[in-house]
Amino acid sequence: MRALIQRVSHARVSVAGRETGSIGQGLAVLVGVERDDDEVRADKLLHKLLHYRVFGDADDKMNLNLQQVEGGLLLVSQFTLAADTRKGLRPSFSSAAPPAEGERLYQYLVDAARARWSNVACGEFGADMQVELTNDGPVTFLLES
Repeated sequence: MRALIQRVSHARVSVAGRETGSIGQGLAVLVGVERDDDEVRADKLLHKLLHYRVFGDADDKMNLNLQQVEGGLLLVSQFTLAADTRKGLRPSFSSAAPPAEGERLYQYLVDAARARWSNVACGEFGADMQVELTNDGPVTFLLES
């Protein structure tokens, strides 16, 4: 699984003008599911999301994680993160999980996150979503599990 994480002061996602999720301070996470992904990789990714130290401490050093700052976690499925862009001028999606498997693992990640953290919001798998956020820093990382 790949996750593009952004430290945000706030973020929201909507589908057809209807808000499906929003958070204040926290992490906006775009999630790409690849062909070889499974629950073990999803669990590993979730552990990183909850414990990755990207928030500033009293000395403004990145020493605090999402739980320590009591931040929100916004999970948004992003099929295009699984693209292979190494060759040519058009992305290949051969490494992406088939839609049904991608949806199943994305939903597994959402459910596991909600079981471990109280402030979780999400988009809708496969929908045309509008994501609005204010990147704080900016701070952006690509995580792979």
